[in-house]
Amino acid sequence: MSTDLTTAVATSTTFDLPGHTVERTYGMAWGLIVRSVGIAKGITGSVKSLRAGEVREFTQVVDTARHTAMERLMAHAQELGGNAVLGVRFDSSDLGNGLAEIVAYGTAATVRPLWAPGPTAAR
Repeated sequence: MSTDLTTAVATSTTFDLPGHTVERTYGMAWGLIVRSVGIAKGITGSVKSLRAGEVREFTQVVDTARHTAMERLMAHAQELGGNAVLGVRFDSSDLGNGLAEIVAYGTAATVRPLWAPGPTAAR
């Protein structure tokens, strides 16, 4: 299996994976991260938040946190024996003091393709 978690574990926001059959489920898997904005981005972002529009410093922190939560979710699914996570969801909460919790969760499962490639024709 590949060590690159983004290719090793299939993910779906639905409870099936088109073109695959679910062979077994292992229960809930999750990936969790608590992030701080940091002083530099916090000051810059706070100043920019005084005017309307996107605050890219905060967007970047949240986007990075979601990616990390997904990587941890996929790793947890592999630890449980799965090669897929079905019903993927995100949740977040403000912990105060500039800290935010981001969690990605779903059902760890083993899936296999419905079809396998046929034998290669002899040349």
